[in-house]
Amino acid sequence: MNSNIIFFDDTETRRHLLPLTYTRPACHLRVGITTIEWKWRELLGFNHRYSHLTASYLKAKFPTLARNHNLMIAAHVVPTPSLVGQVLELRYGDALIADDGTLVAFNGAAGEFDNRAWGRVVAAAQPVMAITRLYHIFENNAVVMQQDFERLTAGRKSASLSATNTLIGPADRLFVEPDAVIEGATLNTREGCIYIGHDVEVMEGACVRGPFAALDHAKVRIGAKVYGATTLGPHCKIGGEVENSVFIGYSNKAHEGFLGDAVIGEWCNIGGGTTASNLKNDYGEIKMWDYSEQRFARTGLQFCGLMMGDHSKLGVNCMINTATVIGVGVEIHGSGFPRNFVASFQTGGPAGYKEVALPAFFDMAARVMARRGIELTDVDRAIYTSIYNLSDKYR
Repeated sequence: MNSNIIFFDDTETRRHLLPLTYTRPACHLRVGITTIEWKWRELLGFNHRYSHLTASYLKAKFPTLARNHNLMIAAHVVPTPSLVGQVLELRYGDALIADDGTLVAFNGAAGEFDNRAWGRVVAAAQPVMAITRLYHIFENNAVVMQQDFERLTAGRKSASLSATNTLIGPADRLFVEPDAVIEGATLNTREGCIYIGHDVEVMEGACVRGPFAALDHAKVRIGAKVYGATTLGPHCKIGGEVENSVFIGYSNKAHEGFLGDAVIGEWCNIGGGTTASNLKNDYGEIKMWDYSEQRFARTGLQFCGLMMGDHSKLGVNCMINTATVIGVGVEIHGSGFPRNFVASFQTGGPAGYKEVALPAFFDMAARVMARRGIELTDVDRAIYTSIYNLSDKYR
């Protein structure tokens, strides 16, 4: 039976996940190999009707298709087969709740969901992985990547690796799609799996240590040094040194410089020589800007790097401080360290910032997207206009 499945964004969680949730529902965040939504679709089945309940200004692109009877699923919860089994067993009026009180799923009418009018509460049988902060993405990337790898490669045979390459570690932890190109690279699977997607190119001299995933049309450039757990979304390009970082898609760090413990949105570019710190000089606990709390909040982490919203750019030889948060449509250039929170639609650097005018932003975004054959639509323009018009409190 086909179900009407709606991925809902918890309002407070969505704010904690800004700036990346400015432009997408939380289920479109990538952790492991695929997005959160794609994992649910794989495990629930592709025959259902799927939609989203998210911020009002995103609804033109991510509409809500409600019926009298809906299966509501938290957009920030990473599924497992066990969890999906419990979701599918929910009766009308049932709510599935995690140990920490997180609402995982609800089976019932929209009005009952809005009023939190549960008929019966079902406790999750196992701990639930919920992405409630951006750094949870890279913290959980290795574990989720292994789960995704097993699911994506089950019953399939990897393409052969060219003799020009060196494989270190178990061959069954490597999967290469048949149209990928890998020549003269070193791949190490001792610490985790490596997944090479369709039309991916890993160039000569690249050294890749798992866990690692490169999605369709991604490129690992000559001499790149890549440590796990790193994920390249579709059409991403990396060079230099990258460690434990997730690129959602369509973004480039093509040249030398270090990036670690980072989450990079779509349509971003990191210029040659730019390095982003992921560790304080005193090895102390890292604080990071939290949009919801409107302050630099404690993370409990010793390692945390760059968090970068969509369509933001870093010029050549930029120096980025530990746990810097960059909003949407930001352009940073110049010598010295910029501040470690830059609000959306700003251009400048350590010497100061000024606001990016929307027409200029649209012109640049359209040019960038056209290089990948994708159009900046009127719906996209309306979304960015809404973000631009938000109060400084949230932008």
